[in-house]
Amino acid sequence: MANILVVDDNLLIRSTLNRILTELGHRVVGEATNGNEAILKYEQTQPDLVTMDITMPDLDGIDAVRELTKRYPNAKIIMISAISHRELVFQAVMSGAKHYIIKPIKAEKVAEVVNLCLKM
Repeated sequence: MANILVVDDNLLIRSTLNRILTELGHRVVGEATNGNEAILKYEQTQPDLVTMDITMPDLDGIDAVRELTKRYPNAKIIMISAISHRELVFQAVMSGAKHYIIKPIKAEKVAEVVNLCLKM
């Protein structure tokens, strides 16, 4: 079981991820709706893993990942986005993300990627 922080500005996506992760036996220790909240929640909860949307208000996911991995080099972050453009995927990984999931979210893919990232 891992402690996971879910970051997305869409309530339906957060709820879906929360349900999937809970069914997989993990514990969602917090939720955030933008990158600034994500950094604060990360500092408060020190999760084992973060799922992070890219397109969010205030501070987007790419910049939040850069800041988190600068402060916490061992942070494990999975980017989740509807945008599948190769350059954006590359940018997400170069910013410090461990993996990338393309929406719509499928439980099987989440399980596969979460398990892979937790073993890193």
